[in-house]
Amino acid sequence: MHIPDGFINGVTSAGAGVIAAGGVGAALRQSGKVLQDKRIPMTGLVAAFIFALQMLNFPVAAGTSGHLIGGALAVILVGPWLGVAAVSTVVIVQSFLFADGGVSALGLNTLNMAIISGLVGWVVFRGITRVLPKRWTIALVATFAAGLVSVVAAATGFVVQYSLGGVGDVNLATVFTAMVGVHFLIGIGEGLITAAVVGLVAASRPDLVFGTHDLNLTGSSTRIGRGGIGGFVGVGLAVALVLALVVAPLASSDPDGLERVAIDQGFADDAVDGAAADSPLADYGEDTVGVSMAGAIGIAVTFAVGVGALGMWALMRRRRRVPT
Repeated sequence: MHIPDGFINGVTSAGAGVIAAGGVGAALRQSGKVLQDKRIPMTGLVAAFIFALQMLNFPVAAGTSGHLIGGALAVILVGPWLGVAAVSTVVIVQSFLFADGGVSALGLNTLNMAIISGLVGWVVFRGITRVLPKRWTIALVATFAAGLVSVVAAATGFVVQYSLGGVGDVNLATVFTAMVGVHFLIGIGEGLITAAVVGLVAASRPDLVFGTHDLNLTGSSTRIGRGGIGGFVGVGLAVALVLALVVAPLASSDPDGLERVAIDQGFADDAVDGAAADSPLADYGEDTVGVSMAGAIGIAVTFAVGVGALGMWALMRRRRRVPT
């Protein structure tokens, strides 16, 4: 659901950029409360894994595909603040290296895919797990619901932004209906993928699922994980690489939900090439080898940026606490 340059005017894009920067900054400040050493590589892994999953477009209707946004997945695994930071990292890398989402639309995409998707997913997940029985099966149902609702919320965010600064002359009610309809279908896929990934993590290391750390859940995933984080992160990165190298070239080539709505409603031609359009990695390559290599590079860069940025942030916070 990456917005390209040209769909929304500069004033609205700049305003969204200011809001997104403030939101990510606030998330980083809040993350200091939970920024334990093991959370840094875990957040980098979550960002890299979401990057890989976003390459796997799946068909949702005739001529339309969808892909994971990852906001709900990120916040459930590493918490709302680090989750926002993780997805923001993905969006930034995609924009500057792969021309996936416009550079001028970076604030719009960060706001929709990281902040709105992540925080709405967190509210839905925690709301359901707070009021229903404390069992892992319920937590996975809540995970599915969080994934689904988060996608619809992100799609609604685009419609609001388009109503404020869309450059095309289209019927907003029709755009809203189309966006919510197709992204509800995509949200079902998002919910299933999110629940599957959280379930797999919980089966091996339930202590790494931040969203359930204080719920005392009963059920099959109740054993306490042991061992360091390094081995888990290594396995996770290996799985992400397999997805990028083997599965991504087989992904659906149909337009995603936003592209399909733009085509059907007649504003697809408003998109313009962004600043990263000439990148050698733009559009993730043109053949099987190119897609695989782009995926591998993206996973490595996303993990490095995520871990590096959070590591520097943690170091700066520690230095501030040291008396001079």
